[in-house]
Amino acid sequence: LFAAGYRYRVCNKHLPGKPDIVLRKHGAVVFVHGCFWHGHGCKLANIPKTNQQFWLSKIKRNLERDKLAIITLTASGWEVLMVW
Repeated sequence: LFAAGYRYRVCNKHLPGKPDIVLRKHGAVVFVHGCFWHGHGCKLANIPKTNQQFWLSKIKRNLERDKLAIITLTASGWEVLMVW
């Protein structure tokens, strides 16, 4: 991004969801999501065989938290992009 001329900040803890990249000038935030932790549903997001109830609950909470962060950010005028 920097080489392409974009100026950004990483891991802004003051915005909902703590976006990984913030492009303030463009009013955009980027979340870099791991397939497992954010329930992408691809083959890389397999639930472990042990303690499945815990992992399903954990991933469900992550999805709910992500959804709330996206709603809050878009309501505040931010453009939200997710990269898997």
